[in-house]
Amino acid sequence: MGLFSKDIKTMDDLFVHTLRDIYYAEKQILKNLPKMIDKADSPLLRQGFETHLRETEGHVDRLESVFELYGVEAKGVTCPAIDGILKEADEIAGDIDDKQVLDAALVAAAQAVEHYEMTRYGTLIAWAKKLGRGDCAEILQQTLDEEKATDAKLTELAEGRGINLAAAE
Repeated sequence: MGLFSKDIKTMDDLFVHTLRDIYYAEKQILKNLPKMIDKADSPLLRQGFETHLRETEGHVDRLESVFELYGVEAKGVTCPAIDGILKEADEIAGDIDDKQVLDAALVAAAQAVEHYEMTRYGTLIAWAKKLGRGDCAEILQQTLDEEKATDAKLTELAEGRGINLAAAE
């Protein structure tokens, strides 16, 4: 079994653990987005990252509301998955000199983060409903909707706004 499985005995324990996992992840994303903003060359990409930074602050606030509703302390647990995704993004971005290729790499890294978040929020919503906590599910759904919208905007930047095309030239 996994590192934390000894502490997870019920669906309630699993829900709280996963809530703490995404809380940690959102806090790490808050720390890393300013670096991505600084590295982005495309004004549209930079603007998108700035918007998502503000949204992520709201995601943290919403998670704290869910913790409060659920009656547990708002705290994170180390999430090796998000740490790995962010470390990989930082390493790749550090190795690229061509600004257009760097922008394409930043979009890909941001989408990896978004996809991780979407899986966590989707799971938490399903579990909250099973645990009879529609109030928590409703709050988490707001964030999932924003994460999906961000992913769609990143795809539009990469494919529709030419970031990938510029990188390939």
